[in-house]
Amino acid sequence: MHDPQAPPDDLEYRNGPGTRVTYRARQRRTDRTAWLGLTLHLPAFLLSFAVVLAVALALRAWLGVPVWLPTALWAASGILAFHRPAEGFLARHLLGLHRPVPTELARLVPVWREVTARAGVDGNRYELWVEDSDNVNGLAAAGRIVAVSRRALRDLPTSRLAAVLAHELGHHSSGHAWSDMLSWWYAIPGRLAWRGLALVRPWLVRTVRGTSVTALSVLVILSCYLAFATLKATCGLPLLLLALPCLTAAVGRRAELRADVHAARLGFGRPLVRTLHERLAEESALPGTARRPRFAARLLSHHPDPRTRLHHLQRYLEGRG
Repeated sequence: MHDPQAPPDDLEYRNGPGTRVTYRARQRRTDRTAWLGLTLHLPAFLLSFAVVLAVALALRAWLGVPVWLPTALWAASGILAFHRPAEGFLARHLLGLHRPVPTELARLVPVWREVTARAGVDGNRYELWVEDSDNVNGLAAAGRIVAVSRRALRDLPTSRLAAVLAHELGHHSSGHAWSDMLSWWYAIPGRLAWRGLALVRPWLVRTVRGTSVTALSVLVILSCYLAFATLKATCGLPLLLLALPCLTAAVGRRAELRADVHAARLGFGRPLVRTLHERLAEESALPGTARRPRFAARLLSHHPDPRTRLHHLQRYLEGRG
């Protein structure tokens, strides 16, 4: 019996349980956005490599461990990020997801089957999760994780839920999910080192305050000279590091737009547009100060604003669902 409180099932099912589905020979690809994202994370990778190398040198000095062993283990550890148990741990403890309960699974499975069938993708290769969030949201991570928020599952009509799932499938099909995962994984040593420096920063501040003015002046002059020499020797290349957060965010926004296009090409353009219009309405209801983020926040955001997404979707709506 249909639950009158449940969202309407307005999805046009073209691929029922008994329908024969033809899978694409190439289930996934890696687009330029994914490769560019990996390239921009190269400095973070090099920083992490330096940290791992320093630890390896310390282990050799203390315990006689060969330097190549810790570095090789770290280099190969990226495979663990795509191991199914590791993905489950990541989903539960780092992303805050949970496995769908039977009622959630009963709603998700038919919609996911329709989305993946239209894409020519084997949906059984992925794992469905639910995010405990009151925002309409989805998530694609690692090699198999596809999640939707609790609110999206509870409130969205079936066609719009399918649009969210198609968007997240687009991240997997284009390589965005695995490239983001590798970028995050191999940046962990660098982030830990940075946090360690943050912990000793108060001690460094107290030490600097206790030094004489002459010693402090010499330290500042020496630091400025080393910075100038480095910039001169590298033709100012380190200055590009200052632009990396903005460039990385721009690539993230581009990946979101490409995932929107993926959903639209599968016939979910109009449901996705309706979802974005609803998000715009919610933002318009916010106080004036919170309605539109500041320019710096937009510049560093990995998600384009709904107006930008709507603008890029217009060309795919002619004659599409």
